[in-house]
Amino acid sequence: MLTDTGVLVQMILAVLLFPMYFQEAFLTFAWGAGDPFWIMMGKRTLLLLPVSAIIFACWLSVASLVTVIVRQNRKHFVTAVFLTWLDLGKAIVAFWGGFFKFFFYLIVALLALIKVVALGLWSIIIDILFTPFRLMRSGLSNVTNSQVPWIAVFLTLFWSIIEAVIFTYVTTPLVMDTFANITGEELGEYFIRVPLFIFMLFVILGSYAVLSNFVEVVKSKNIPQIIAIAVIEIVVMLVEVVFLYREFVDSLVPWIAQYSTDFEPGIWTILAIATFAWFGIRSLSWFLFAAAGTPTIMAIIQGKGNEVTGKTPAKTTQPAVDYGGVTSRFMARIKADADWVRDKSEELLGAFVLPPLQVIAAAINFCTLLVNGYHIFELPLSNIRSVTSSGKLVEQLAKGNDGMQRPVSSTK
Repeated sequence: MLTDTGVLVQMILAVLLFPMYFQEAFLTFAWGAGDPFWIMMGKRTLLLLPVSAIIFACWLSVASLVTVIVRQNRKHFVTAVFLTWLDLGKAIVAFWGGFFKFFFYLIVALLALIKVVALGLWSIIIDILFTPFRLMRSGLSNVTNSQVPWIAVFLTLFWSIIEAVIFTYVTTPLVMDTFANITGEELGEYFIRVPLFIFMLFVILGSYAVLSNFVEVVKSKNIPQIIAIAVIEIVVMLVEVVFLYREFVDSLVPWIAQYSTDFEPGIWTILAIATFAWFGIRSLSWFLFAAAGTPTIMAIIQGKGNEVTGKTPAKTTQPAVDYGGVTSRFMARIKADADWVRDKSEELLGAFVLPPLQVIAAAINFCTLLVNGYHIFELPLSNIRSVTSSGKLVEQLAKGNDGMQRPVSSTK
């Protein structure tokens, strides 16, 4: 009788302690201490966590089956134990499949990163190469669409500088002789030319200013002002003809004498030619650009701003100039795809974290099933956000202990 009792006890203990018969061999094999390095790392990566979860689940299953004796609704509880094993099996399979999923997401993410870096470098290169052209386009767009006649202003200043350079070169000997007669010392050309150029530039700009005022008073039909400005314009013309254009014509006399032996121009002939030259140059430059550029220059000098009187702002339908070029559009695209980048990063993180978490969650479900009679985790975990925080899990356990009905399995 004692022998039969001892055999029965041994059988019961063998059933209750059956994980002891294989857990050491399983753990030794999964640890792979005597295997080559790569095989050892493969076993520890792929087998150690599932084997540990299975052994842990076996011990808790034994403990859960022992408690069936004192539990109510035993059939429902035993069914929950088997369903928990099903969840663990699916979690282990998902754990192994998660490696392939993670490597796939990693390759896709690396390709996308390479694409972004390549496009970024290409956009920077394009920006560097096309920046001068883009600046020229934006500058021309601002000039052509502006209500201020900047082209006329630039041409007026440019033509005034050309005239000043020419007359500086022509009148330099005369000025040097004049100063030498006054001071008794001969001054160098370079010492004379810089202030003489500035003086000539002011004289030419002033000539255009007088002409502009004369046109304005003629439009207003103010007879006294017309007479006054006309006298001033005649004086300006005489000054420029006698001191500037006469010297210019005198410099052409040797060329005229080379092709005409009988022609000897006198003072009046030279002055007449100089007058016609002044009138022709002023007329051509005035009607081409100075009529529009001179009033703007005068308004800026007088501090009236660069507003053009008599003009109303024109409506333009041209799009705003993109000063940032390709890089700005590329960065705008990156900002617009911020949600996509965040989702992809969460997918990559989830592909790395969720497989082992599923196995751990399935093992923890055995614990909560033994203690509280229900699962705390709903498997499978769909994404990283489905992993509830520890505080909420404790709150759920507290509600379960207060008598709230909890599901014993999430398996549908």
